[in-house]
Amino acid sequence: MTLLLNVKDIRGLVDMAETVNIVEKTYHEMGQGKVINPSKVNLDLGETGNYPFYDGFMNAMPAYIDWLNMAGMKWIGGFYGGRRAAGFPYMTGMILLLDPHVGRFLSAMDGAYITNLRTGAQTAVALSYFKLGESISLGMFGAGTQARTQVIAITKRYKINRLVVWNHRRSTAEAFKEDIAHLIDGEVIIADKPEDATDNDVLITVTGATAPFITGDMIKPGTIIMPMGSRGEITDDIIINADHIYVDHRAQALHRGALKSLNDAGHISAADITADFGQLATGEISPQHNDKTTTIVIPIGIGALDVAVAGHVYHQAMIQGLGQQFDFDLLGGDNTINYMEPDLEKE
Repeated sequence: MTLLLNVKDIRGLVDMAETVNIVEKTYHEMGQGKVINPSKVNLDLGETGNYPFYDGFMNAMPAYIDWLNMAGMKWIGGFYGGRRAAGFPYMTGMILLLDPHVGRFLSAMDGAYITNLRTGAQTAVALSYFKLGESISLGMFGAGTQARTQVIAITKRYKINRLVVWNHRRSTAEAFKEDIAHLIDGEVIIADKPEDATDNDVLITVTGATAPFITGDMIKPGTIIMPMGSRGEITDDIIINADHIYVDHRAQALHRGALKSLNDAGHISAADITADFGQLATGEISPQHNDKTTTIVIPIGIGALDVAVAGHVYHQAMIQGLGQQFDFDLLGGDNTINYMEPDLEKE
């Protein structure tokens, strides 16, 4: 039997604090070689303006997680055009979980909500490797759902003493400020221009921009820059002149997002990446950053995080009796798998 879980079920089964812990555990296991995470496969459905002109994309993101005794895949993407006209959210996604011993599907569940949680959590965990002190100032570029989850997650590891937000539509930034102000220890400021938000300890970009809007002359020494958009939101000179580059997944980071164009042109390669998050998590490499360096940190997003969070959700749903069981294979008999309870304390 396969357990079906919708977004309503999932919301009650995992929160941000749990997601941050799961993400941290997964990065540590990656560093120990106990996670298999191929690079995501992108299906361009017109995202780049080409055929078939649906103005969207889908990514396939498979992974195996040893400490969960589970494999899985997230199938997720975003669409403008017809999806927007129908009144649906931009993102759409599903996660499938698989028992790796016999290849039976354990669960099929909504993937968009888990994506939003882990996207925030991956930033918080990555920043925690740098031991920036008790509090940080934050420049946020973008003011949508992912900007909100970034803030929620970061406050699980740091206090935010100032947040400056820029968004191409000011009304969206104002709504963002109203929603997150109670989480910020200091002031929340809405910037009129991107450069007004760059004088902060950490800069995070979560926009749908198709061209860079942060340039090298805007960046002061000592800044950590986290470009998380899919097309590239910072100019190439920032990356080329950076002292250190840290990524969640070397191969994937070179082919999507901020590093893609430089890698395609042969100006940057895996040798230019200082370390991946697995190496930071296990202490194999110590992160280097101070008030004189410029550091690029790119958590572009890996399927292992989605599978790990989904595995936690599945386990909790089984305990609480939530969701619906559905027999896809119609083989008859009891297809329930004896699921191994994850151990978040296991090192």
